[in-house]
Amino acid sequence: MPGDRDLKFRAVTAFQRWVANPLSRRLPFQTLLETTGRKSALPRRTPVGGRRVGQAFWIVSEYGEKAQYVRNIQADPRVRVRVRGRWHHGTAHLLHQDDPRARLRSLPRMNSTAVRLVGTNLLTVRVDLSD
Repeated sequence: MPGDRDLKFRAVTAFQRWVANPLSRRLPFQTLLETTGRKSALPRRTPVGGRRVGQAFWIVSEYGEKAQYVRNIQADPRVRVRVRGRWHHGTAHLLHQDDPRARLRSLPRMNSTAVRLVGTNLLTVRVDLSD
């Protein structure tokens, strides 16, 4: 039901914004996606689960275009990704035609399970790394 999905979205994103993300951002091994705030122009760091494959980093967004980091990517696709403590510059691409459920099977299991459980509008994001 649409109302249930909206309530789930608000509850999960509130928990992530005020509890999980502030704690996760402090962990040195946590993978982070840094976007530029579309309104503030300030760096915005979001903990993500994904995997680097060659010169690309793959993520599946739980809430598709409702996710703040996805909205920031739409405004400016230039991003940075911190993988294993090292920052990489890149360009993010939203892949609407990719099968996000199939993509999740190739990404880290624990994060993929969480994304499948709480996600309501999955969207694949590929970051082409330039360094």
